[in-house]
Amino acid sequence: MCGRFSQQRPASELAEIFAAEPLADELGPRFNVAPTDDALVVVQRDERRAITAYRWGLIPHWADAAKVGSRMFNARAETLTSSPAFRDALRRKRCLVPVDGFYEWKREGTRRQPYLIARTDGRPLALAGLWSGWRDPAADRVIRTFTIVTAGPNSQVADLHDRMPVVVPEDAWSTWLDPGLDDPAELQGLLQPNEDVELRIVPVSRLVNDVRNDGPELIEPADPVAVAAVAAPDPGLFD
Repeated sequence: MCGRFSQQRPASELAEIFAAEPLADELGPRFNVAPTDDALVVVQRDERRAITAYRWGLIPHWADAAKVGSRMFNARAETLTSSPAFRDALRRKRCLVPVDGFYEWKREGTRRQPYLIARTDGRPLALAGLWSGWRDPAADRVIRTFTIVTAGPNSQVADLHDRMPVVVPEDAWSTWLDPGLDDPAELQGLLQPNEDVELRIVPVSRLVNDVRNDGPELIEPADPVAVAAVAAPDPGLFD
C-alpha cells in the first residue's frame, strides 16, 4: 500500500519535468502528505497536459458521500477492471502522482519502523494514479480526487513490504496519460513492478507516524543505533 508520501517540488518545477502547464496554486514543500490532503498530480486532456491539485482519496462519481474517498486512497492493479469504483477511471481518467518519496512501515521488535523510499538520483517518482470528479450536493461544486495504484513489489522493496505503488517509467508517461487509450489489457501491461528504477530505502524518524508532523526532519535518515535498539527483542527473565 501507499499511505504517505513527500512532495517537495513546486508546481512550476514539476511542470518543467513533465512538460506540462502549471495550473495549480503552489502548496509549498510537504513531507507527510496523507489521505484527504490535496496534492499535485499530472493530468492530460486531449493534447493539453497540466499540473493541478486534487484531493487524495478517490470519490467515485456515483458516491453518496465524500467520506467514501477516505478509504480509497489506493487501488489494487489486479482488480481495477472489476472494481466499480476504479474501472471507469482506468479507461478514461488516469494521472501521474509525482512524489519525492513515499513511506512504508516494517515491524521491527515491538514497533513499526517507517522507511522512506526515493530515487537514488533525486528525481521524482511518477506513480500511477486514477482520478474522478464528484459533485458535492451541499456546496454544489465538483471535487476532483485521485487514488494511487499499487501492485506487487519490485526486488528492492520485496524485503520491506508485499506491495508498493506502481512507478511509471518516463518512456511510458505519455502512454499512461493518453486519453485516447482505453484498452484495459494494454493499460494493465504498464502496471508491473519497475525493476529499472534505482531506489534508496532508509529508516526515518517515527515522527512521520503522526499526520500532524510535517517538516524536513521527517525525511532525514534515522539514527541507526536507535533503530537497532527498537528492533532488538525485549530481554528475557535471565538475560
